[in-house]
Amino acid sequence: MDLIMGMNSGSSFDGIDVILAETEMDSDGFPKAPKFLCGGSYSWPDDVTKIVRDAFENRVDMVGLNRLNYICGAVFAEKAVQFMQEHHINPQDVKVLGLDTQTIYQEQPDHKRISEMSEEEKADWPHRWLNGPYPAGMQMGDTSVIANLTNIDTVTHFRPADHTFGGSAAPLMPYLDFILFRKEDHPVMTLNIGGIANLHVASSDRRKMFGFDTGPGNVISNYMCRKLLGTDYDENGQVAAKGKTNEELLNFFMHHPFFDRPVPRSGWVGDYDEDYIDSVLAKYGHLPKEDILATACAFTGEAVAKSMLDNIPDDIIKNTKKLYASGGGVKNPQIMKEIQERIPSHITVTTSDEIGIPPEYKEAVKFATIAYSTIHCVPGNIPAAGHASQYAILGKIALAPRNIKGGAQL
Repeated sequence: MDLIMGMNSGSSFDGIDVILAETEMDSDGFPKAPKFLCGGSYSWPDDVTKIVRDAFENRVDMVGLNRLNYICGAVFAEKAVQFMQEHHINPQDVKVLGLDTQTIYQEQPDHKRISEMSEEEKADWPHRWLNGPYPAGMQMGDTSVIANLTNIDTVTHFRPADHTFGGSAAPLMPYLDFILFRKEDHPVMTLNIGGIANLHVASSDRRKMFGFDTGPGNVISNYMCRKLLGTDYDENGQVAAKGKTNEELLNFFMHHPFFDRPVPRSGWVGDYDEDYIDSVLAKYGHLPKEDILATACAFTGEAVAKSMLDNIPDDIIKNTKKLYASGGGVKNPQIMKEIQERIPSHITVTTSDEIGIPPEYKEAVKFATIAYSTIHCVPGNIPAAGHASQYAILGKIALAPRNIKGGAQL
């Protein structure tokens, strides 16, 4: 068995998760389902946090972004080394480290325009992006900085390969779900609740899989907490639990233009940025803080339910008994309660703990698994879910100093 490490810092930007797992290649040419061994969570340095949050709001210039790329690489490396020291892990024993680094911007493909392009138009590669129908994104954290400081072969930046073929590349969870559930004789539905929530259907037949963002996970709740309470989040959903859903505000939330996008669709914190939150508070700021936070949680639940019913085939929904949830949002009981109450009643919301992966670490396990697939030249995208035109090997690889041969080390 090979030891693999994964890291994640998502759109909620509430910390860096690091995991160690083990896996090996299976007889069907894919990795075996990874076995989670241990994990840890670490805070971003305060001075770096401010720069990243400014980058989210497009307030960092080119010089700042250039330096931020190296800074984030150094932070990821620092936390990876700290994790290894705490768990007595020798970097020489780790086969690969996988992380997507820190996304600060992403735009989704215009699938309709891409489908209408001629082969000649698609063959004009620069114009795939000059006129905008193909997706793009930016992640902060240089691959070589991470590999050289940790002394582990590192794979990062998984999304551009899928973007090249018109895929959404967000969410990326469908690939891990395929690895986990490909030997089941029925489809399996999962939900990840980060800053943005995403819903997935795994199947042994990758051509029958789904994966798309449903809307906000905990991003609106977190933003509201910073604006109204001066805290980063509503711990255990305690404040929201004291309030009640305001139907007028919920209706306002549900008319967000995000829902006009066809699946597979990707959300981003920019959909629910400070300007959007300020506009909400300008109109509904007179409501009790508890009601605003309660309604933010209801919005997450209603968005999941609407996305499921609008986009997942009825036969899959009818045959689904459990929805396996993961991500930081599962720690908010009010969000979990709203999801359970709003999806079809025969489906029980549970967590990925039931399949041996702590919900707060599933994203990091995902990146470790994709990285392991990458170094074995196994494609890590699911075209049926993200609508890429073909399979692709995801990520950028940087080799560690331990690979230096002979006297070149001197």
